[in-house]
Amino acid sequence: MLDGLAQAVKRDRVADLTERYGRLNGAVLLNALLRDEFDGRVAVVSSFGTESAVLLALAAEADPSFPVLFVDTGKLFGETLRYRDKLVSALGLTGVRTIGPTDADLAAEDPDGLLFTRSHDACCHLRKTVPLDRALEGFDAWVTGRKRFQASTRAALPLFEAEEGTGRIKINPLAHWDRERIDQEFARRNLPRHPLEADGFLSIGCFTCTERVAPGADPRSGRWAGTAKTECGIHTFKKTGTAQ
Repeated sequence: MLDGLAQAVKRDRVADLTERYGRLNGAVLLNALLRDEFDGRVAVVSSFGTESAVLLALAAEADPSFPVLFVDTGKLFGETLRYRDKLVSALGLTGVRTIGPTDADLAAEDPDGLLFTRSHDACCHLRKTVPLDRALEGFDAWVTGRKRFQASTRAALPLFEAEEGTGRIKINPLAHWDRERIDQEFARRNLPRHPLEADGFLSIGCFTCTERVAPGADPRSGRWAGTAKTECGIHTFKKTGTAQ
């Protein structure tokens, strides 16, 4: 856990990064961060979901070997796994690393595979936040595909954030992009769509906790539907070992 002084230093770093790079976006921004700012110690974290192809295309344009971390929870749709393979091939990505919970973790915390029926938070923590936190060791920053339009909880999303408790910087290069711009980029680059999107799945996680989205509803309303949960935990996890 970082002390108050370290957190203040990180906040100053965020302000500095925003001042120097706040007017950049896309591959230009990612290239500058990868090569000039973090010297390779920055990774893209991708779910290979319905909008992921845009960020991955930008990363590939910056550098095909850009590190990309993909969390396989063991409960993903088969369509997502096949879409991952299709995008990796189409974009020429060579730095994709698939990570997930260890056999020991699962044996200790979810031996029957039904933890999601008892606690969504505990299941997400075991299968997503803990593996990702391990994988991010050695990286100084990570890039997310979050956007302000996706949900009311993301409406004020900044370009750079200081991740509480870890010392890492989080980068949200598409924060201010809207749905129209995302769609335009898909068309301009001729990017393949996630096969489940046409069937009403607009935000895709594990098959156990993802439903179709009603027309006009919040794109993330199909995640953990019927509960107060809005995030899997990777963006609210603190190094104390608890999901907030």
